[in-house]
Amino acid sequence: MWAPATLLCVGALLTVGIDTQRSLPLRAPLHASVPVLVHGYTGADLELTDDQRRVAGVTDYLMRAYAPASHPDAVAFSLYVGYYDRQTQGRTIHSPKNCIPGNGWEALTSRVSKIATGSGHVAVNRYLIRKGSQRALVLYWYQGRGRVEPNEYWVKWHLLRDATLRRRTEEALVRVVVPVVGSEEQAFELGSRVVGAMMPALQRALPN
Repeated sequence: MWAPATLLCVGALLTVGIDTQRSLPLRAPLHASVPVLVHGYTGADLELTDDQRRVAGVTDYLMRAYAPASHPDAVAFSLYVGYYDRQTQGRTIHSPKNCIPGNGWEALTSRVSKIATGSGHVAVNRYLIRKGSQRALVLYWYQGRGRVEPNEYWVKWHLLRDATLRRRTEEALVRVVVPVVGSEEQAFELGSRVVGAMMPALQRALPN
């Protein structure tokens, strides 16, 4: 019987928090913080179109495709970081769960996996997706305000609480996509090494 009252209070707190929140810039540019060379792969920066950036609503972003030096046209993995210095109604992070089907991909499996990094283990979403004969492994998570979180529900809860108590809602969506050429486990092994290499760089760039 307390559910309606709880939802009403949550909505009121969110409204108050969003109206008074601060905008926090990156501590360092993403393109300079994230390494171009990762485990023998070289990255090339890509750009969102004006429409894509408007729909995403990001304050800043990094989109980079990494390929081996011997085969520069063969993408081994890609990285996307979309940063929001503050989130408001109509300008929030879009979950890849909604974007993946919209691009013609279908999810085959979905789970959460833990990956070792220099600052400890982090939990990330692990999606195996397919489009025709192509398969890819997607690792993604939300990072901001001192947290690395895969669960969208907890992300929304932390957003509400921090908007109200700390006047902060800045956050980044981080996504690593590895084409599955051999097995899924081989793709996950590469993706795990990439996540481990990216985490220190992201911690330096994002606000504490």
